[in-house]
Amino acid sequence: MKPMLCNMPAGSRIAQALPNNDFADCYQFDDLWPDKNALETYILLMARTPGWMNALMAMRNRIVRLVGLKHLGNLSTTVGSKQADDYQVGDRVGIFSLKHLHSDEVILFDDDKHLLVQLSVVKHKVNGKPMVSLSTVVHIHNRLGRFYMAIVGPAHSFIVPRMLAQVAHA
Repeated sequence: MKPMLCNMPAGSRIAQALPNNDFADCYQFDDLWPDKNALETYILLMARTPGWMNALMAMRNRIVRLVGLKHLGNLSTTVGSKQADDYQVGDRVGIFSLKHLHSDEVILFDDDKHLLVQLSVVKHKVNGKPMVSLSTVVHIHNRLGRFYMAIVGPAHSFIVPRMLAQVAHA
């Protein structure tokens, strides 16, 4: 699996969040679990988060608490406390809450005082091949959000494809 930066899938619900966004990206990669739905795929991806990514999240959590932002936890250990079928819109799934739940697309979000982050997992086919698109859309609320994204935005674009590639080998 080599994640490729791409456009958001046509017809995806996450594309509705694009107007007036301050940051957006989408990575497409081979579907490692074509028999699983979008939420199950998200849970499997997060459960395989590399240790270095969780270390970065721990560092992020320590730093942002100094300015009153949420401690989110890490990506891998907060996911999977329930079966995927037991989740409903509004439930927390790891560090995010469910906004949209469908078999081929799940949208999760976190809305803190500095920004709104939405994450989508879309399962679809490209030329008959099962693929997954992982999209992120951010809307900044204030100057703190702009400062935060000035640091996190470039890091996100560096980290996410590497994390996804490493997940494939886990």
